[in-house]
Amino acid sequence: GRGRQGTLIRWASPNVAVIACSSDHQELCSSSDEESCSMESKFISILCTRSYPHLRRVFQDYIKLTNKDIEQAIKNEMSGDLLFGLIAIVRSIKNKPSFFAERLYKSMKGVGTDDRTLTRILLSRSEIDLMNIRHEFKEMYEDSLYSFIESDASDEYSKVLLILCGGED
Repeated sequence: GRGRQGTLIRWASPNVAVIACSSDHQELCSSSDEESCSMESKFISILCTRSYPHLRRVFQDYIKLTNKDIEQAIKNEMSGDLLFGLIAIVRSIKNKPSFFAERLYKSMKGVGTDDRTLTRILLSRSEIDLMNIRHEFKEMYEDSLYSFIESDASDEYSKVLLILCGGED
């Protein structure tokens, strides 16, 4: 539906309508046979307007129908910024803490730190699900988020980040 001033709002029914899920996964499956612009529009429309529970069901049904994960389909059919944007949406829907753990890791790995990404994620998730993100980070990278931040920098800024992180796991 549309909210105030015509902005798109995500359909958020707590019940996942099986018929609607079936329709959506079939539409996504059939879109790969169409021209690129139409296919992109269908993916964008479905991924940006359906509820997370609905989309998780669509992803499961898509695998059953095609034997491919929706991420693989997007990688095969899309490119550029659209590819990266849709993959980010899918990964966030599948497992939000894992998505943010990966983003945090990428912001600190290698030479230099992407301070903007690191700060934004820690600040925006600190009162929502940072404990879950910390758990996923440790599971994925076999090191705690706290120790990763601690080893990445040692200035006053990093002390603030460590406080936001909330402690060693």
